[in-house]
Amino acid sequence: MAPYVADAVAALDEFDVEYETTPMGTVIEADDSAELFAAAHAAHEAVGAQSDRVETFLKIDDKRGVDQRASEKVTRVEDELGREARSDAEGGD
Repeated sequence: MAPYVADAVAALDEFDVEYETTPMGTVIEADDSAELFAAAHAAHEAVGAQSDRVETFLKIDDKRGVDQRASEKVTRVEDELGREARSDAEGGD
């Protein structure tokens, strides 16, 4: 699975988007929806070049009139917690 995800993520570099890959997906931010959809399409096609089945799931949070990045949402949660929003335990066996 990692090679497919790597190809999709690499395709995003051709667009004016910011992104962060997490264990459960990739968060993509763009200033306009056209750029976002173009980047998502390119990522989808990059995987399709080497696979006979590709699934792409999009969830769009378009807060018009509010200038807020995804990372700020995490920061606000961490401010409420008074710590990072993650455990101190390392993933183990």
